[in-house]
Amino acid sequence: MEELNLYILTSNCARNLIDIDLVAAHFFDVLPSSSPAPELIMLSLQELAPIAYSFLGGSYLLPYFDAFIKAVKKATAKQWNESYVNLVKDHTGMTGLMVFARADIVDRISCIDTAHVGFGLQDMGNKGAVSARLKYAVEGPTSQAADLTFVAAHLAPMEDGLAKRNLDWQSIVERSVFSQGLGSPRAVEGDSQTDESTSLLNERPNASSHTIFAPNSHLFLAGDLNYRTSDVSPLKGDAIRFPKRNADPSSPSHYSHLLQEDQLSREMRAGRAFQGLSEAPITFPPTYKFSDAAQQAARRALETGDSDTEWKWSSHRWPSWCDRILYLDNASSRDPGEGAAQRTVKPVVYDALPLFPHSDHRPVVLAVSVALGPSDHMAGDANGVSETKTVAPFAIDPTWRSRRDAARRKEIVVGVLAYLGLTWEGNGMVLASVVGLVGAWVVLRSMWGM
Repeated sequence: MEELNLYILTSNCARNLIDIDLVAAHFFDVLPSSSPAPELIMLSLQELAPIAYSFLGGSYLLPYFDAFIKAVKKATAKQWNESYVNLVKDHTGMTGLMVFARADIVDRISCIDTAHVGFGLQDMGNKGAVSARLKYAVEGPTSQAADLTFVAAHLAPMEDGLAKRNLDWQSIVERSVFSQGLGSPRAVEGDSQTDESTSLLNERPNASSHTIFAPNSHLFLAGDLNYRTSDVSPLKGDAIRFPKRNADPSSPSHYSHLLQEDQLSREMRAGRAFQGLSEAPITFPPTYKFSDAAQQAARRALETGDSDTEWKWSSHRWPSWCDRILYLDNASSRDPGEGAAQRTVKPVVYDALPLFPHSDHRPVVLAVSVALGPSDHMAGDANGVSETKTVAPFAIDPTWRSRRDAARRKEIVVGVLAYLGLTWEGNGMVLASVVGLVGAWVVLRSMWGM
């Protein structure tokens, strides 16, 4: 059975351009030196750029995406002397998704589709998710293809935002719809008179194949999920309880004690969020929120290799594992001899990269091997009914398309206003317009006076 190696990274960029050379130099820091070059690399990028550029999109985002393309090119060339092709470069507002394929396997990838959902203010993409699905041709005597679904997400912030984060997850499931094969918008959404969309999406046998929980698809979700280690903000004096770098595991200052308060683990165990998904064991300290002093010292630490400095946390946020990577391990292979379902996703590394000077988050990476085979599309009982697949915890929202279209129009308006008011280029345009209007008024006045 063929194995597919994936390298998944999630990083909150804090709206800053990255230092390409610095990121490239440490991109694969946590991988064992013997690790093979992955077939696919996925990047989940939150707060990729300032809101004006993110909401306007297009050429305004190119410098931010291009910086990561260059960093991946440098990193992969240094690590394995391999070349990678950028297949997906997409975003929902401020959340970006990139997928790279090793050059020698690009021809085995087809049918790339994307889905978008915003769940920030008025459904806009200051918080949201962007997803991509692709088919990967599996080697073997039959022409089978494995479905791979990647979701990049940024959920609601703050310690007391737990309920909103769970609702954001629900929005991802309900409104991240892959539209290839759904037909025209009219056929998908229907109208208020017939509610055709409800019938189409709830009754058609293949409707579930358009959600992130498509049958037999391998699902990976990465992002700043923003779950914290407390339901309330820290009080004055709580900072003494924050994790210390060299604390013994038995000490209250060791991060493992704070991990027991992790909201995401609690919500997953209770079945209130990320139903059906799994996470590799966390063996690294919190990834958020580092202080300004920590960010200022990050460059020197990376350049000198100094890894013994004390962690510097921001005092007004509980140190938390905000940056997470989850996966669905149910596109199961079957043992030909026993017919037993087997694990198909094998975590190799789940760890955090060093702190970079552009952000108050540490990036998190997951390296996995995925077992692929004909059963990815053939597993089932004697009647061909799938036996082992997780059912989506929420039904498709029939208004998904109209809500996204309306939010996109609002994003453009907000993006233009933010561009004019919050960027040097926009300020220059406003100033030039004012000067031009004043000049025109002076000219016209002089003409009227003649």
